[in-house]
Amino acid sequence: MDDLDRAILGFLGSDARVSVATLARRLKVARSTIQARLERLEGTGVIAGYTVKLGEAARQNRIRATVLLTIEPRAQANILTRLKAVPEVERVHTTSGRVDFLLQVAAPTTMILDGILDQIGEMTGVKSSESLIHLSTKIDRAV
Repeated sequence: MDDLDRAILGFLGSDARVSVATLARRLKVARSTIQARLERLEGTGVIAGYTVKLGEAARQNRIRATVLLTIEPRAQANILTRLKAVPEVERVHTTSGRVDFLLQVAAPTTMILDGILDQIGEMTGVKSSESLIHLSTKIDRAV
């Protein structure tokens, strides 16, 4: 990656809908150059996809929780398969600490969140779970 690639990624990070023509004008290079760079960045996996970043208005009506899971040995694959089937589970991270998984969960109501937390805790192979309900966000640097 060179400076032009980083500049393209910077513009796309701010606005994934920016057109190739606009990128070419802003970066003072040919449209075909931008198109070729984008194809290469996509082909090599540097750009994995384009997405919408939800604003606070869309996120504030969701109850969020971080769930810490400790699991039985060799239960990881089964639990991951089950977690993928729960749409409220937004992210699953493995950890190197005292727990095996850190989950990010979001639901429209506390009642639904409570049911999701129960569902997760009852999965075969889950030894223990601890839920941390998010109250407010003080710093948000998420892309």
